[in-house]
Amino acid sequence: MSNKIVKDNDISPENHDKNLTLNLEFAQFISKFKTGVWLFGIPSWIFGITDRSWAAFADGYLSTMEIFQLLTTSFFFVSWLYLKPEIEDNQEQGCLCPIQANKLALKKRHMISQEYILPFPYLCQIYHLLNLKHLETVHGLSLNNLKILNISYFQPTSIGGIIKFQTVLDSPVNPLRIWRRPIVEVDLILHTPYTIELSIPVYNNKRIIVIFQTFPLTEKEHQLFIDIYSDLDWPKPLLQILLHFASCLTLFEDLPYLRKLAEVNVERLFKLSMFSNNASTLLFKRFVELYGTNGTTTKMIEGNHCSRGQETGDRGQA
Repeated sequence: MSNKIVKDNDISPENHDKNLTLNLEFAQFISKFKTGVWLFGIPSWIFGITDRSWAAFADGYLSTMEIFQLLTTSFFFVSWLYLKPEIEDNQEQGCLCPIQANKLALKKRHMISQEYILPFPYLCQIYHLLNLKHLETVHGLSLNNLKILNISYFQPTSIGGIIKFQTVLDSPVNPLRIWRRPIVEVDLILHTPYTIELSIPVYNNKRIIVIFQTFPLTEKEHQLFIDIYSDLDWPKPLLQILLHFASCLTLFEDLPYLRKLAEVNVERLFKLSMFSNNASTLLFKRFVELYGTNGTTTKMIEGNHCSRGQETGDRGQA
C-alpha cells in the first residue's frame, strides 16, 4: 500500500508542468465562458425590458401589476450588470497560485519565436548586439534613421551589465511612431554570455521586449534564438505578423555587417574595446572584461556542447 502511494506521488517535472498548463487553460476557458454568458445576458435583459414597456404602454395606461413587472425586470437588469465577472482577478487570485499566474501572464505576453543558424562566429553576433551604434548605421532602413541622444545609465553586474540610452525618431513619417513616443529610454541588458535583452517602451507604459540567445556551434557558426514579448493591447495575430516582418527585416540588414565582422580578427576587437572610451560600446567592454580571455570562443563552444550533452542525458533519464 505504501509503495503505491509513493509511486502515485512521484510526479516528474514534465508531467507537473503539463498539469499546470492544463489547469491554466481550463481556468481561462471557465473565465471566458462566464464572461460570454454575462455579455449574452445584457441584450436579453434589454429586450425583456423593452418588450414589457411596449406591452404596458400599448393600451394607454399602467396597471399596478405592469408597474411591478417593469420595476422587477429593471432591478434584475441592474443586478445583472453588477455581476460582471472579474476575469484576471478571479483567475489569478482565486484559482491560481502566484507561480501559475506569472506563467500565465508570461504566456500571454509571448508574441513570436524565431531560430536561425548563421555562418558567422558567435562573438561577431555578441559585438553586433552590444554595440549601440549599429542601431544608427546597420539598421538605418528598418529604424528609419533613428538617432541615439545620450547614454543615461550604465551599471555593471556580476555576470553582465545594464545600459540605458535615449533614442529619438527624427523623421515625422517614421513608421516606428505607431509603436512608441518620439523620444524614449531603451534598456539593453547583458544577462549571461549568451543572453541579451532589449526592452523598448511604447505607449501607456507598455513595452516590447526582445530576448536574444546566441550559442556557438563551431568557431565559424552560431545559433540565434529571438523571442519577443509585449503587453500591447493590439490584436495578437496582427501584432505577431508585424513583429515577424520587423525581425526578419532587421536580420536581413545584419547579414552584410556580420559578414564584414567575420573577416576581422575577433581578438583585435577585444583589444580595441579594452582601450576604448566610446560610450556606445560600454556593454561590449563589460563582456570583454568578464569573458574576453584567450581562447574564449573555444571554451564557450566546449561549455555549450557539454551543457547540451548534460541536457540530453537528463532528458534520457527522465
